[in-house]
Amino acid sequence: MTKKKVKWGVIGSGGIARRRTIPEGITPTRNAVLEAVWDVDTNANVEVAAWFKAKASGTIDELLSADIDAVYVASPVGFHYEQVLACAAAGKPVLCEKPLGRSIEQAEQMIEACRRADVQLGVGFMMRYHSQHRAALELIREGKLGKPVFARAQLSCWYPPIPGAWRQDPALGGGGSLLDMGGHCIDLLEMFFGPVSSVSCLTANLVHNYPSEDSAVVSLQFANGALGVVDSFFCLRDESSKNVLELYGSRGGILAQGTIGQGWQGEMTTYLLPDDAGYNADQTRSNGKGTPIVPAPVNMYQAEIEDFSQAVLDSRPLTESALAGLRSQKILTACYKSAKTGKTLPVA
Repeated sequence: MTKKKVKWGVIGSGGIARRRTIPEGITPTRNAVLEAVWDVDTNANVEVAAWFKAKASGTIDELLSADIDAVYVASPVGFHYEQVLACAAAGKPVLCEKPLGRSIEQAEQMIEACRRADVQLGVGFMMRYHSQHRAALELIREGKLGKPVFARAQLSCWYPPIPGAWRQDPALGGGGSLLDMGGHCIDLLEMFFGPVSSVSCLTANLVHNYPSEDSAVVSLQFANGALGVVDSFFCLRDESSKNVLELYGSRGGILAQGTIGQGWQGEMTTYLLPDDAGYNADQTRSNGKGTPIVPAPVNMYQAEIEDFSQAVLDSRPLTESALAGLRSQKILTACYKSAKTGKTLPVA
């Protein structure tokens, strides 16, 4: 493809697409342009089209027949499967918000459909693009953290009952706080520490009484032996939850708050020691503030769209992204089974 910009169509133009991905990702990105949008809410779709100077498609088929090069699927989870298959059948590369379908089988079929159609399939794990997360990953890859020991990731918010909110109905969203927010956290920890081998999960409705869980805690064991915890709640006040990220190894820790979420903000600090640091019998703690990690900020949505668009322009595969979506589906499936059975379960 010799085009300099990928023409995007959006399925599910309301919600995260309107709030974040279109204005922060597609519109400002050097190699992307918004061409057409569709949403089940016709009025909202017309508004989005007018705001961003795109075509308001009346149906998904109409959108897929438009002059577009790629599709961003941002609809409720229950529709991801059929819509990604439709994109593949139309020969359109597709970036699908997580999770990749409602089951492991659906995720595998979505990957296979895109493989057969020879189109790229990406999954919306935008937090992988946060500049401080990338900087932490580089330190870990360089061995600065030492042997991985423990990781924690937290993502919580206040999400009271809202009529028609699909994340509060497992029939539409597949799950609650664990699937919606915990999935991002688990994916991040796999990026840092490698594959998860087993999980033990607790879910509950501690405050809100909608069908999806409002509370979830997952204990993880990684294939390299490290341990981890993910906690995700729909019932914690936004001001009280700091969305922390903690990465510990034999040489120290990398601690952050506010980097997990939808924005580029946050603070991250390293507390790293050389391998020959001695034993401290008194276990005194230094008052030192550590070393801040302050790379140039990056808008995660823009970086995600730019990366996918360039893959389309270069005819480059996105195998890692699709497989991360499948991994996430396998882990989340094991988590929900663990919550029901009370058992620690291996990840398929």
